Amino acid sequence: MSPEVPYADNSVPLSAQDEHLPVLLHEVIAALLSTRVSVASTDTASTILVDGTFGRGGHSRQLLQRLSADDRLFALDRDPDAASVANLLADEDPRFSFVQARFSELGSVLAQRGFDGVDGILLDLGVSSPQLDRAERGFSFSADGPLDMRMNPDEGQSAADWLNSAEENAIATVLWEYGEERQSRRIAREIAAARPLATTLELADLVERVAVAPKKNQRKHPATRTFQAIRMHVNAELEELDEGLKAGFNALSIGGRLAVISFHSLEDRKVKRTFRELSQPPRLPRRLPVRHSAEQIPGRLVSGAIKPGLAELNANPRARSAILRVIERVS
Repeated sequence: MSPEVPYADNSVPLSAQDEHLPVLLHEVIAALLSTRVSVASTDTASTILVDGTFGRGGHSRQLLQRLSADDRLFALDRDPDAASVANLLADEDPRFSFVQARFSELGSVLAQRGFDGVDGILLDLGVSSPQLDRAERGFSFSADGPLDMRMNPDEGQSAADWLNSAEENAIATVLWEYGEERQSRRIAREIAAARPLATTLELADLVERVAVAPKKNQRKHPATRTFQAIRMHVNAELEELDEGLKAGFNALSIGGRLAVISFHSLEDRKVKRTFRELSQPPRLPRRLPVRHSAEQIPGRLVSGAIKPGLAELNANPRARSAILRVIERVS
């Protein structure tokens, strides 16, 4: 299903030469900038948007091009490399401000800066292209680098630290629950036997050696699910998503919208379930009188799952698994 708003100006070219291509850009613009109509009560009312996952600023820069001089865009990201890029943008554009933080901290960060309800929030849950392409970040199985995988290398335990100290059963559980890896026990056993592991190619080669790739997925590297699972565990991504969805929706003004781009089934199921719960009346005891206010529905689904079109997939193959969902706060 497509958004219930007209598409924004889609004249901005999507080039494979760009350092990072913002996924579902025109659909995000259409969803978030429609809040001008639903939220602004006068012609002079300003729009306040939040990019909760700044990355390298692909979405933020395009949104700024469409905002007026009185509008504001606030961004967060826990990656220090993203912070460096965002701080340069803040120096260039007074409408833009940034803080290095997790998007689960969005509520407290906005409150500290005096934002009392915002008109639109974007959460792009994917790993940015520069993170994947820079071997030293340890996200990719295509180039050798330290086995790190942390969104913020200054926080928490690296992938190598965890793999080299965790129980074999704990590794297998993570591979199964976060990667849906059917060979999780075999891979975990081989990881435990090969320790210590230090680099991405050590891990990728190990998985490729012991895993039997299903025939239908021969184009996918055998280590794809293993790397996804370990990255999600190291960064507590599903826990972060639970808190971020709650914080994001609660930070919206009435008529404001939360747009979330997910990249695999675990994330999308959480987003879909949360949005469905927010768009239905609360469960109440049967045959008991209740106030009308207790029956109010907090959210309205703006669309079903929105996926990239053929033109975007041709320009940016990494967008192939992206799914956008949008919800609007109505009470």
